[in-house]
Amino acid sequence: MRATICREYYEKQTHGSLIVTDEETGKEVFKCRTLELPNLGNQRNVSCIPEGHYDVDYRSSDKYPKHFILNDVPNRSYILIHQGNYAGSMNPKSGKSDIRGCILVGRSFVDLDGDGLADITSSKATLNKLLEIAPDGFILEVKQ
Repeated sequence: MRATICREYYEKQTHGSLIVTDEETGKEVFKCRTLELPNLGNQRNVSCIPEGHYDVDYRSSDKYPKHFILNDVPNRSYILIHQGNYAGSMNPKSGKSDIRGCILVGRSFVDLDGDGLADITSSKATLNKLLEIAPDGFILEVKQ
């Protein structure tokens, strides 16, 4: 499988659309939205990752039992695609952003907490669908 994230950069966030295509047929098999931190020059814990091509593998951990990890992100480590709702704003339950450089997936953008920033909806269901479609991972192109 191959996937592409096309991004729109904003002051406090990065919004994107992820499209997964079947390599054999070239047909779109899945589409969702992505939410990341703003583009602050690839600074650790506060910025989205740079545009480029990445191998993405399935991964499991105690914190996120099922998710993906991006390999060979320049000057970064443990960049994940996982569930969550808030980027650039604080999760009302934890008081923290749901990411520190990772990529959230979901269905749509909605201001869930009324702070004026977009949050992402249906993240767990969207991630589960992506895991079903590409259980071993995929090749990802990230671009504007």
